[in-house]
Amino acid sequence: MDQADTAPIGELLDERRYLLDVAYWMLGNADEAEDVVEEAYRRWYGLSDAARAKITAPRSWLAKTAGGICLSRLPLPGRAAAGPKQGHRTPAQAPEGAQARLGEEVSRVLLDALDSLTPAERAAFVLNDVFGMTPRTVADIVGRTEPECAALADRARDSVRLHRSHPTSPEEHDALAHAVRRACVTQDAELLVSLLCPDATAFFDGGGKVRALARPVHGSGPVARSLLTLLAHRPRTTLATHSVNGRTGLVTRYDDQVAAVITLDVADHHVTQVWAVLNPDKLHLWNQPPTLH
Repeated sequence: MDQADTAPIGELLDERRYLLDVAYWMLGNADEAEDVVEEAYRRWYGLSDAARAKITAPRSWLAKTAGGICLSRLPLPGRAAAGPKQGHRTPAQAPEGAQARLGEEVSRVLLDALDSLTPAERAAFVLNDVFGMTPRTVADIVGRTEPECAALADRARDSVRLHRSHPTSPEEHDALAHAVRRACVTQDAELLVSLLCPDATAFFDGGGKVRALARPVHGSGPVARSLLTLLAHRPRTTLATHSVNGRTGLVTRYDDQVAAVITLDVADHHVTQVWAVLNPDKLHLWNQPPTLH
């Protein structure tokens, strides 16, 4: 047997589920996700034994291949009409893991928001924010430079935020942010859940440089638990409200270093989305020494 194909059965099944998740997020359609994964494996076995033996991380190779296949399919004429609505399955009907698990993690509202993005924006957002792939891998799949992919992901985040949020007064946003901080500092799960909408979603951006949740967390209960775990009080850490992108957010410091910046999207008097940035590269400006005048 080719050594590149030797792995425990559980690892192989987990790899397939991961690829299905990538393809489903990219295309929003369970049937298409199956087709993409089959095509990725066909390309894998289309390689010579020597070529496969040189690939040290088959899962990464397959994920990159599947991402490229998805990106090539997104702009196809008529795709949108036959996309998430037609061929969409309920979690019980979905193929192994693809929508079955994602149905528990991601709301239909969020998937609809992804449909409004350009193919490049959707790919950059999904691969970076949902699966936490490295900037180089995202750039290779999307076919753009790393800075261009970062800009695409930023535009996608703004679009997703606009899709889910409604105009909220600064006073209400500020009050909710302070209440979220109070719930996190006191580890009050009941209070935190009450501040989140039932289908709230949290994104954790570690950029592959901080061990953070690689996929979004969906639902008020899971989001609350993930935030309380992330922001649990530890020696030398502090959590404060702070202006983030013009609205009140949360900033966690370890000693004097900013370790996480959290923005909150609000609609209908509740937090709809949480965006936690832990990637040190994206926190560089927050940790620059103050300029002396």
